[in-house]
Amino acid sequence: MPERHRRTVRDLRRTNRSVLLRRLYFDGPLSRQDLARETGLSPASVSNVVSELIEAGLVAEAGSVGSDGGRPRVLLKTAAGYGHLVGVDVGETRVMVELFDLGLTQLAKADLPLGDGGHDERAVVRHILEGLPAVIEGASVDPSTIIGVGVGVPGVIEHGPEAVVHCQTIGWEGVPLERMLRAGTDLPLFVDNGATSLGQAEMWFGAGRGHRNAVVALIGSGVGAGVMIDGSPYRGAAGSAGEWGHTTVQVGGAPCRCGSRGCLEAYVGATALLERYRAAGGPAGADEEDALAGLLADPSAAAAELRAGIASHLGAGIADLVNLFSPEKIIIGGWAGLLIGGRMLGEVVDAARDYALRQPFAQTSVELCHLGPEAVAVGAATLPLAHLLDSGGDPAGTR
Repeated sequence: MPERHRRTVRDLRRTNRSVLLRRLYFDGPLSRQDLARETGLSPASVSNVVSELIEAGLVAEAGSVGSDGGRPRVLLKTAAGYGHLVGVDVGETRVMVELFDLGLTQLAKADLPLGDGGHDERAVVRHILEGLPAVIEGASVDPSTIIGVGVGVPGVIEHGPEAVVHCQTIGWEGVPLERMLRAGTDLPLFVDNGATSLGQAEMWFGAGRGHRNAVVALIGSGVGAGVMIDGSPYRGAAGSAGEWGHTTVQVGGAPCRCGSRGCLEAYVGATALLERYRAAGGPAGADEEDALAGLLADPSAAAAELRAGIASHLGAGIADLVNLFSPEKIIIGGWAGLLIGGRMLGEVVDAARDYALRQPFAQTSVELCHLGPEAVAVGAATLPLAHLLDSGGDPAGTR
């Protein structure tokens, strides 16, 4: 009984720390009085927990404001310099490693092209392990201040004792990515699907802020989605929810990299689009981003036909998301999604309207990601950040 009581007290303390730390992180600066009013915790509990967080270095004073007839109220905020976060984006052509402070200000970046090694898992691991010291030394930070390393990867993540990755499009079947990385670093690791981590970042800091239900569509060389329900990622029973790119838009249609046919990715993913563009006379040899920008600006009839196909297929895919999830927002991100959306968002939305049920579509807005084309690395950095906030910054709650 005493041990159960001690666990309960410890858990309550951690919960209170988490509640206050989250409120300060997302809504600060706030006073102690604001925190008590907005969280429902007693002024004494707020005072005690805030004192702990200040002593730990997680919270700092941020000036004061006057109060009606009383003493000025001291404002509090999370301390951006408390620690550092690393976000890793395992993309189609490169591995991006970025270092951030606690406020997610980028301090250093390493851009590591995959080259001829492609998505060989050993090559990817080598790039990540090369990128970590590059950004840590590049920003001149103490490795002991790294709160954690978030890694965003394509495919299905099996969250067991160690993260295992399944991604048919790049030939990964049961790759023990976390174990492979653990052999080369002692830093805390958090592995998740790139679209899911992007979804969390957009809900916290981008176009989804202030909303609880949204779908973040990640369109690059391939296609995925992060489904956010009641503010949290929806993963499904096997962790594979969000594989939107491999929903069927044409039975018996174009072959997809996953081995099936007629997948959405085979019609709106940049790799498939550019294969069609080259077959229609588009330039060969340009990198994907330049080639897709060329396709979107090309005045030829062949390019116009391809763009019409992008609008109709992407619109149909968005309509499927509307009909299935009825989100408040659908947010289009990824480097290709931002290029396509910047050039033809209106046409895509018009097509989605034609395919979607009228009532849920009327309740949904479609817009572009606010965090930019490198947002997957930002999203990956939110993985250790979420763990820090959930644990209330309590060392006993960290990995």
